[in-house]
Amino acid sequence: MNNMMKYKGYYAHIEYSDDDNCFFGKITGIADIVSFEGESIIGLKQAFIDAVDDYLDICIRQGKEPQKAYKGSFNVRIDPDLHKEAAIIATAKGISLNQLVEKAVRNYVKC
Repeated sequence: MNNMMKYKGYYAHIEYSDDDNCFFGKITGIADIVSFEGESIIGLKQAFIDAVDDYLDICIRQGKEPQKAYKGSFNVRIDPDLHKEAAIIATAKGISLNQLVEKAVRNYVKC
């Protein structure tokens, strides 16, 4: 993940603009829009840290609970035949479809 940054449990996707000659990023996984930019890697890292800290500070001042980057659930749309096969395999193994999908994702990302 060479185009990602992490700080305080928040992740940001990083890109480069040749037109603007700068790096820019946006925190992913939250509904709020939090973006930042920098002309160097060091400047970008500091801008990301500042953006997360500012976001958390604004949430405190507004009495708002900061959004967690990921809550552990998501919807997946797959081919109906694959859905059927996965459900049959899960049943045969005596596990839920959620457990089968979690295991498959865990094996894919190797965390």
